Amino acid sequence: MKKTSAILMSSVLVLLAGCGAGNEAASPAGTGGSAAPQNVTLKYYNWDNDVMASTTKSLIDKFQAENPNIKVESISLVPGNSVETLKKLDVTMSSGEQIDVVLFPSIDETLARAAQGVLAPMDEWYTKNNINAEEEYYVNPKYKGKYYATMYQRSNWLVLLNQNALDEAGLKVPELGWTWDDFREYAKKLTKGEGNNKRYGAYFHNWGDYANPILFNERQNPFLKEDGTTQFSDPSMISFFNLRRAMEKEDKSAKTHADIVGAKLAYRTEFFNEKAAMLVTGSWMVADSADTTKYPHNFKVAFAPVPRSSADAELGLTSIGGQYASIANSSKHKEEAYKFIRFITTDTAAKKELSGWKKADDKKTIETTIAANKQLFNTDSLDKALFDKRIHAPAPSEVVAPYAPQLKKVLEDGFGKFILDNISAEEAQKTMVDQANKIIKENK
Repeated sequence: MKKTSAILMSSVLVLLAGCGAGNEAASPAGTGGSAAPQNVTLKYYNWDNDVMASTTKSLIDKFQAENPNIKVESISLVPGNSVETLKKLDVTMSSGEQIDVVLFPSIDETLARAAQGVLAPMDEWYTKNNINAEEEYYVNPKYKGKYYATMYQRSNWLVLLNQNALDEAGLKVPELGWTWDDFREYAKKLTKGEGNNKRYGAYFHNWGDYANPILFNERQNPFLKEDGTTQFSDPSMISFFNLRRAMEKEDKSAKTHADIVGAKLAYRTEFFNEKAAMLVTGSWMVADSADTTKYPHNFKVAFAPVPRSSADAELGLTSIGGQYASIANSSKHKEEAYKFIRFITTDTAAKKELSGWKKADDKKTIETTIAANKQLFNTDSLDKALFDKRIHAPAPSEVVAPYAPQLKKVLEDGFGKFILDNISAEEAQKTMVDQANKIIKENK
């Protein structure tokens, strides 16, 4: 979730994947004594799983056909796991190995590397190619006035629901405007069975985005207020933490955080294996829901907008995060790297997810993505969850915090202590505020 973002999402990360095809022969020298273009191999780092890798391979094959002097090697560090990929990526970047293009799962992770000096600004290449980034892409990561990444794809927060479970419980697909209290009630009614056969009403993954989705969906910045102070003092920290505890302990309608962390559960597996009837996630799961080879299931999937904090909260606020492609500062082939990034962010023929490029036809992309297994989708709910014009991101934040990943860890650790050690939400909030204030002070 990716939020995502989600905003960020979230929406943790990565590069394109896929293996380059074919041997690339040098282009013959042109007439008039001009030299042939130099053959170049780009190394593109990402976290592609099988579904993502097929898209990457299609893009790379097409790019190489149009640019025979450029070969692209896709390297998936930890397939399907952007968090672990970033850890390996940082080690790889410090080792001196060749890195040309990198895919990141969120704007925060992108800016953190920009601040470290390991990414190259995109401005030179935008200028040379007459590209106005703000007109071309939905989100454009900037640090100290320079662009450091191009948006590859975007993801909206939404909720996946097991349509069969809804029908069994006599529930309708939730509409835009439902609240987290409504979500809790749905989870109660969708919970069924006991022991190994139990189906929980809802599943929350162990990422920070799930500790308090209200910060990610309804605030301009999930970690910092616009005056630069910590967002962890927000009243929603108390209300959502307590909602999570109530769902686990009282209702027993959500898989426990202890089980999720202890067993290292995968959210896709929990949903598609019908261990959970609702999954808060990102729109990248549309493509996964269509892939019955990788994720076999025979139930219809419904979709709902992300819940809001209360009936008084602004309608339609949703984190819109994405994945961002960057040029490594150490790359010796920056021009070719930019050319590849521009291609993969604007060629939508092979895409299965929403594009970060404003000129893409996203409805056509989604229709193509689900075509082979359309019977497994509640298409009306999918259209509403993705394309209702009332759905929108919060106003762009003016606060840039390259240290946001540190703050996200504070949120994750704070929630973990709250739910596992059984401390009060107020005590957890105080600890998180103190830790966040220390990080903010250190980075001023």
